[in-house]
Amino acid sequence: MTLQVQRAGEAGDVVILTLARPEVRNAINDELLSALLGAFGAVAAEAAESVTAVRAVVVCGSGLGAFSAGMDLRERAGFSDEQLRDQHVRIAALIRLVRDLPVPVIAAVEGFALAGGFELVLACDLVVASSSASFGLPEVRVGIIPGGGGARLLAWAVGDARARDLVLTGRRLPASEAAEWGLVTRLVRPGEALGWALELAAAVADGAPLAVRSAKAAILNARVPLASGADVEDALYETVLASEDRREGFTAFTQKRPPRFRGR
Repeated sequence: MTLQVQRAGEAGDVVILTLARPEVRNAINDELLSALLGAFGAVAAEAAESVTAVRAVVVCGSGLGAFSAGMDLRERAGFSDEQLRDQHVRIAALIRLVRDLPVPVIAAVEGFALAGGFELVLACDLVVASSSASFGLPEVRVGIIPGGGGARLLAWAVGDARARDLVLTGRRLPASEAAEWGLVTRLVRPGEALGWALELAAAVADGAPLAVRSAKAAILNARVPLASGADVEDALYETVLASEDRREGFTAFTQKRPPRFRGR
């Protein structure tokens, strides 16, 4: 088994995906890539069917040595050009699937998050990292470039100059520097990333599900032209404004009690 799938939360509405190849620093081979596509696809389908079934996803690596060292280069060395092209399409599809998932995705990073592993982290909404973690896109050192959109995602997150610093040199980015750059949401002690990520997931799950989804969509929409972005945000706001959860949230606030959100 290359991917472990578990449920957490009081209602089982938090999905935990654990990359389970610790012997190779959770490198993503073709089997694990297929498993990730299947798992995130299943979450997307479940989330489309019900706004309360899945409230957050946590992604982590098995063991404390690595979140993921990236794609399995030993396996890829035996691939034909066509196999590499096919895998590239699937890697890019995975990153888009994670980025576009309607519910928040939280990465819990211990150790290395490199190449495709870092691209997976970049696709997540929140990142909890151990102080001993490190990040990087070292593809130029093996004759390729980031294949899952990592260069664009990095530039989107930290700006062109810092993206060039990492992508063109292939250097490692310590967790402390990643936090300074705004790539890391919580910087924690070694061994505590998953625990903190689950706490964040629980906090997300406490929110009104329609509001959380709309807020995520609005943030993702922040880089489009200002006028069209405002139109999208207005439409998202209208969705939550008319919801029963919005009325419940206001009522609960005035009554000084916890809200009972139902996702409608």
